[in-house]
Amino acid sequence: MVWRENNFAFIDSQNLNLGVQRLGWKLDFQKLRIYLAEKYDVVKAYLFLGYIPKNKELYKKLESYGYALIFKPVITLRDGTIKGNVDGELILQAMVEYQNYDRAVIVTGDGDFHCLIDHLRLHNKLKAVYIPNRGKFSRLLKSNDLHEFRRYMNEAKNDLRLTSEA
Repeated sequence: MVWRENNFAFIDSQNLNLGVQRLGWKLDFQKLRIYLAEKYDVVKAYLFLGYIPKNKELYKKLESYGYALIFKPVITLRDGTIKGNVDGELILQAMVEYQNYDRAVIVTGDGDFHCLIDHLRLHNKLKAVYIPNRGKFSRLLKSNDLHEFRRYMNEAKNDLRLTSEA
């Protein structure tokens, strides 16, 4: 019998979406969930996102793929931009679940998570930092201490991109 780890993923959906869009392709979230399970032994994947009522069908679809959704209320700025910063929720959930997983996969390129990532690394709880866009991510995540943990979505584009609209 092959022993598999009990790893959790914590996904910053806004950073993920913006990173992939800047690369010029769309992510297939169902493929990503399977990829995380097969490549990183992720048994639970938390997806953090701003809640927009008109996206209820999308949320149902994401849950059917196996994501646990954690919502943050959004605010609409004067220019119409919708903002739903999920940093606090992601960090809190990673620490609430700390005893329940072997190691964590953090999906982001945002340096605001550096404190969490460094804590996980120092306590042997970090599996990977999965960065959506190799060409554009925070300098805080470029530290040599994180070199062995950094992975880039660019390198899995053929496995993860959306090939047809369902």
